[in-house]
Amino acid sequence: MIYADHAATTPVLPEVFEKMRPYFSGIYANPSAMYRPAREAKSALEAAREEAAKLIGAEPEEICFTSGGTESDTWALRGVLKRSSNRGLITTAFEHHAVLNTTQALGREGVRVSYLSPDPNGFISPDSLQNEIGADTALVSILYANNEIGTVQPIRTLAQITHRSGALFHTDAVAAAGQIPISVKEEGIDLLSVSGHKFGAPKGVGFLYVKKGISLPPLFLGGLQERSRRAGTENVAAIVGLGEACRIARERMKENAEKTRSLRDRLLSKLREVPKMKLNGALENRLPGNLNVSFSGIEGESLVLLMDVRGICLSTGSACTSGFTQASHVLRAIGCEDELAKGAIRITLGAENTEAEIDTIAAELTAAVHSLRALTPGYETF
Repeated sequence: MIYADHAATTPVLPEVFEKMRPYFSGIYANPSAMYRPAREAKSALEAAREEAAKLIGAEPEEICFTSGGTESDTWALRGVLKRSSNRGLITTAFEHHAVLNTTQALGREGVRVSYLSPDPNGFISPDSLQNEIGADTALVSILYANNEIGTVQPIRTLAQITHRSGALFHTDAVAAAGQIPISVKEEGIDLLSVSGHKFGAPKGVGFLYVKKGISLPPLFLGGLQERSRRAGTENVAAIVGLGEACRIARERMKENAEKTRSLRDRLLSKLREVPKMKLNGALENRLPGNLNVSFSGIEGESLVLLMDVRGICLSTGSACTSGFTQASHVLRAIGCEDELAKGAIRITLGAENTEAEIDTIAAELTAAVHSLRALTPGYETF
C-alpha cells in the first residue's frame, strides 16, 4: 500500500508511541492528585505543554489541551462571541467545516457572520477583509492554510487589519501546524487551533492557543483542569504523545518540508503530461506536501476507488466530508467549474514517501484516468 492522504491523518510516529507507552499502565495516576505517581503524570503533562508552546512560539501557560481541531475551533469561536458585546464575526467561504458549521450555528443565534471569498489562486485578499471589518466585529477567523488546496494565507497582514479594528484574530492551523513555521507572537495571532494527528500524534488530542490576557468561558463545565479552562481528567498518554510529536516536528520541519516539496513537484511534473489536468490553487505559498488536481471528464470518487484497488490511498478532499458526492465547497469558492471540481483529487505526501512511490502514483493515476475516460460516453479517449 502507498499512503498519500497525510492531510486526512498521519501514522503515529514510532518515537511518539514509545513515549506514550508508560502512561497507559505504568504512570497511570490522575495528574490532579497529590501523591508522587500523580506528580510524575503532571510533570509529563507540563513537559508536553512546553513542547506544544515551542512549536508555535507561545508561552506554556497559553496552551490548553483539547480533543483536537473541532473542539478548539468551536471553543474559540463560541468563547469570543459569548464574552463580547460585539456581534460581528468574519470568516471565509473555504474554511474547514469545523469552523463553517459553527459560524452557521452562531448566525442562527443572532451573530452577524460575513464570509470572505478567496481569489482563484486560493488566497484571501487583505483588502477584502479591510472592506468588510467594522466596529461591531468581535472576531475574525481565517484558516492558516487550506486543508484541501494547501494555500497558505497572509496571516500577519490579516491579523494587523483585525487588530486595527479592535477585534480578535483566530486561525485554524490544523492543516499547517507541524508542516511550516508558525510564530503566534510575530504574526499577531490571538487564538490558534491545532490537532495532533496531522503530524504524528494520536487521534483525539490537540490544543488551543489562547493569548495571555484573553479569557474564554469554558466550553463545558466540571472540574478545575487546565487552569479551570477545560474540565475533565486529562488524557495524559495522548498529551505526552502530542508533546513528543511537536518536538519532532519542530526539529525535522525544514528537512521534511524540503523532501515533501521535492516529491510533490516531481509528481506534478508527471501529472502535467495527462491531458486536461488542472492544478487547483497556486503552487507558490502552498503547503509542501499538498497537491490538488482536477481531471476533466471523470468523477473524483471513482478515481479514488480505482486507485484504492491499485493499492494507493488518496482522497477527493477533506476526510470529514467523505461520502458526499457534491463538488467541494473549497473548489467552488475559488471559482472552479463544477465538472472540474467533481473530478478533483487531493494527494498529500509525508516524509516517509519515496521517489519510487511517487513514480508509481503517477503511472497508476495516469492509467486510471485514461481507463475512466474511456468509459465515459461521448468523451474523447486519450
